[in-house]
Amino acid sequence: MASKQFDALVVGSGAAGSFAAKELTQRGLEVLLLEAGPNITEDDFKVPDKPKQKGINLKTRILAVLRGQYIQARLGYFSDQIKHLFVNDWKSPYTTPPGQFYLWIRGRQLGGRLHLYGRVLLRMSDYDFKAASKDGFGEDWPISYADLAPYYDQVEEFLGVYGLRDNVLSLPDGKYPNKPKLTALEQDFKDKVEAKWPERSVISWRYAAPNLKRVPLPILAAKETGRLTIRTDAIVKKITVDPGTGKATGAEFIDRLTKKTETVSANVVVLCASTIESIRLLLNSASPKHPNGLANSTGLVGRYFMDQCPSQIYGSVPGTKGWELDDSAPSDPFYGPSGGVCIPRFQNLNGVTNPKFVRGFGFQGAIGRTFVPEDRPAVFGIMGFGETLPYYDNCVTLNPRRKDAWGIPVPHIKCSLANNEHELLREEMRSIIEMVEACGYKIAFAGSALGLENEREAFSEAGWLSRLLFRKSFKKNMAVGASIHECGGARMGADPTKSVLNSYNQSWDVKNLFVTDGSCFASSGTVGPALTIMALTVRACEYIAREYKANAL
Repeated sequence: MASKQFDALVVGSGAAGSFAAKELTQRGLEVLLLEAGPNITEDDFKVPDKPKQKGINLKTRILAVLRGQYIQARLGYFSDQIKHLFVNDWKSPYTTPPGQFYLWIRGRQLGGRLHLYGRVLLRMSDYDFKAASKDGFGEDWPISYADLAPYYDQVEEFLGVYGLRDNVLSLPDGKYPNKPKLTALEQDFKDKVEAKWPERSVISWRYAAPNLKRVPLPILAAKETGRLTIRTDAIVKKITVDPGTGKATGAEFIDRLTKKTETVSANVVVLCASTIESIRLLLNSASPKHPNGLANSTGLVGRYFMDQCPSQIYGSVPGTKGWELDDSAPSDPFYGPSGGVCIPRFQNLNGVTNPKFVRGFGFQGAIGRTFVPEDRPAVFGIMGFGETLPYYDNCVTLNPRRKDAWGIPVPHIKCSLANNEHELLREEMRSIIEMVEACGYKIAFAGSALGLENEREAFSEAGWLSRLLFRKSFKKNMAVGASIHECGGARMGADPTKSVLNSYNQSWDVKNLFVTDGSCFASSGTVGPALTIMALTVRACEYIAREYKANAL
């Protein structure tokens, strides 16, 4: 492998990397895919003999902390069943400023966090892409919704996304091969909320069905071409460059197991390592031609880092019993059923509806579809996702004094909420509380990154120690990062002095270097970034293949 010159090198195998591998190989390029974690096997998805754990799972979390997963164990859905799909924080640490905390949830294996996300796939709109033109905060994306719509179509059709055409102002409809459905309680919630607040739409999730093949479907498609080489356990240390031209020439990586350093060569490099890892890699790839880091002549790599404002509410539905099985999608014994409700952004769209903050928030959750014994009331859980504005001081840099287990400087993450986000989070919590209370639900607890606001009956069946630790740790467990929607830091733009990448995710400084993961985002939006990352990657790879064949890279 070290002696071969590949057409393209793709770093990372998750939402971006898997589609980059598919698109480039299907367009005739020989591709090398480097993944920092191990390969996956059927053993990674064994269904335990005991039912999946519910509640706080204190023992599981304590044991995980003792094993080195002291950050990952804070995640709400962390469990014994999936703990091996998260990183070890001892081996892969990061730092934050004193008094700040950022919750960085990670998965390193073939497929990355595609094995850990909820498979909800929502489109962004021009309320996102052109937000800066309306309110003056940040910069517009260099593309519009119309530019990305055909690529959204391709991804949705390829993955067989479940969805309906809902005609919601802030959430464009897509091409959905399959139809989801709401539970009876979700339909009742929809009817009551929309009757009282007509501007608030309650719709079904738009999501990909469970992938029972486990290996990401785009990677399987790429393998079928015969033009994909996969190297797992390859932790990329830096992108190598030609000392004369400054162009990317490949990568230097460390074998995760042997810790030996290897070098590979490629004519085009596509970074898909995930937002923070790609920023880290660009900064660590400094050279005489790129003294501030690769693609960083403006000093903007790592700047305008964002994550969404998280909130959570959980409780029960009085007068009900048990749960409802949604059979609209194939079942997955490892992950359980999919589906639920979404409430797309409804604030500050075509005018100012709340002057306390700019932009808005949305919600995703489930009502009556989580397993409970037949003699107990149905439960609900809803999470809020608020948009954070792009701030120059929110950034990812390198900490040269701290190294990971492979000797690479770790990221230093500075990401705090400003007054706009504080006001937004307060309204985010107030609005979801009023919705569930209007439906007669019983709240067990509610809270956000600002802290636990409501703890009426949180985990009432758990022991006193579990409940105490829940209360004490809640604010950190719901800190910025809990949304797992980090983005920005290598943003796209129309002006090379104000951005890192152009409209095709191409570095302004290094024309054969592309970055297509969440680091390219110019704004965070209120939906999950996965579908947009996938669509941007397809669009960028179409451009790469065209330019490469024309010898323009």
